[in-house]
Amino acid sequence: MPASGWTHSFSSMLSISIVKIELWIFGCELCLHIGSEDVDGIAMAGNDALDNFLKQLKGSKGRSGRGGGGSSGTFVSTGGNGSFLGMGALIALGLIAYTLYTAAYTVPSDSVGIVQRFGAYSTERTSGLHFKLPMGIDKVTILPVKRQLKQEFGFFTSGATNTSQARSNDLAQQSQMVTGDLNAALVEWVVQYRISEPLKYLFEVRNPGETLRDLSESVMREVVGDRTVDEVITIGRQEIEDEALVNMQDLVGKYAIGVSIDQVQLKNINPPRPVQESFNEVNQAQQEKESLINRARREYNKVIPLAEGEKDQRIRAADGYRLKRINEAEGDVSRFNAVFTEYKKAPDVTRRRIYIETLQEVLPGLDSKIIVDDNSQQILPLMHLNPGQENLR
Repeated sequence: MPASGWTHSFSSMLSISIVKIELWIFGCELCLHIGSEDVDGIAMAGNDALDNFLKQLKGSKGRSGRGGGGSSGTFVSTGGNGSFLGMGALIALGLIAYTLYTAAYTVPSDSVGIVQRFGAYSTERTSGLHFKLPMGIDKVTILPVKRQLKQEFGFFTSGATNTSQARSNDLAQQSQMVTGDLNAALVEWVVQYRISEPLKYLFEVRNPGETLRDLSESVMREVVGDRTVDEVITIGRQEIEDEALVNMQDLVGKYAIGVSIDQVQLKNINPPRPVQESFNEVNQAQQEKESLINRARREYNKVIPLAEGEKDQRIRAADGYRLKRINEAEGDVSRFNAVFTEYKKAPDVTRRRIYIETLQEVLPGLDSKIIVDDNSQQILPLMHLNPGQENLR
């Protein structure tokens, strides 16, 4: 290869290297101003750096043209130099735009931004517009600390934004559980939580969302395994939710995940599909039994109180009658005692008075009255035993 060709290639490589170095210096200067979050300083730094870059580029190109031969002179001709400078300006503007794009970020109102510089924790940002060092120097993680998140087990809701909300690949395995009486049940539940400590959530546990899912599933299987299938499916739902909530809160505190469990809610609880029809028949029979028991209790509550009322009424009536007879007997005794006392004072007079009073009570009720003398020997002639025959005579 001729010497002029080597010189031309070397000059081209040198020019490209100078352009790369100048672009890198320009980006670093702009990054330093962006790190201070001064918007006016960003614009001034961009203009000054671009002017310095163009001046140094012209000087380097001039030196390259003077040092080279005829071929290099052709390379630094007026038309080529203008085209090269225009391309450099476009690259610089693109670099500025990319730097601004990667430096600015927005934190939503329900979240905080955790800034990491070279992977280490730097600061925490609240909601609003902020700036960071670009080119991968600063990394921002947005955490929704004011929003309630949830994890679903045994089912999933489409369109979820939380990556750990559901595992759609093993739904059947999540819901299958063994109860304390060695029966199987399909349990679906939801865990609602909040990110209470962002630093622990990011740095204390690897993959906190999946860790919380494993923890929740372990606690629920333990709680369900302590109860019979009837308790799990029918009457023990509230107890299971309360116990699972307490156990999850304890484990979350021990593992320092940085979340707070708000609620554990059971959804659908069913027996396995092969025996679901039989189980439904059993439930229907139990419901009918409960219905009959409730109906019998309703009739009991209707009849028994009425009978109790009638019994009390009759008891009170008997007590009243007893008191009445006792009072009457006591009154008769008192009256007899009074008469007896007077009788003992004058027996003849009292006897005669009693006789007369008795006749006054008896005689008015008789149709005919016969007065007999003590000396009368025969009472029959005085009594008209057959008045009809005497009239015939």
